[in-house]
Amino acid sequence: MKLYDGGRAPNPRRVTVFLKEKGITVETVPVDMGKLGHKSAEIAAKNPLQRLPVLELDDGTVICESVAICRYFEEIQPEPSLFGIDATDKAIVEMWNRRAELHFFAPVAAAFRHLHPAMAEWEVPQVPAWGEANKPKALEFLKFLDQELAGRAFVAGPRYTIADITAMIAFEFMKPARITCPEEFAHVWRWFRDVQARPSAAL
Repeated sequence: MKLYDGGRAPNPRRVTVFLKEKGITVETVPVDMGKLGHKSAEIAAKNPLQRLPVLELDDGTVICESVAICRYFEEIQPEPSLFGIDATDKAIVEMWNRRAELHFFAPVAAAFRHLHPAMAEWEVPQVPAWGEANKPKALEFLKFLDQELAGRAFVAGPRYTIADITAMIAFEFMKPARITCPEEFAHVWRWFRDVQARPSAAL
């Protein structure tokens, strides 16, 4: 199998961190997103949406979307479990990963895509007002998460899961999006420093 990878871009990085946590090595095909490599004919033939990452299996099956790719690897190598260990735990992990995606990752991405000059050719049209409107949405979620993390170590409970990966990368993405997490969110900062210190988070 081959993983068409976009390097440090947030969605490809989610898969990279997940694979490191699993201890799985996959043949990787680097794609230079800065040079719009994800819009090449080769990538478009595999993913018409022209987004990365893309996983191509040995039988030619193509899987797109970062969480879908992570789910595939969870199924072929269940341990360590990053999607939950039983019905209840899996539902809770899914709940928190969805919350992190919809209420944190997405607003941060919107702020970056609609405000950063480097994204002018990617996000057409850029709507600066929409970018600004999403900044407080990300901070509202962090306030909520800070309260939750007062009582547990990780986003979805006592164990590290894909919800931590999604939230960590969204937090990292705040810097280029020019969003600052208030220092008063001490539980969020404690969590972020802990998850970013894991070997899987190393760039």
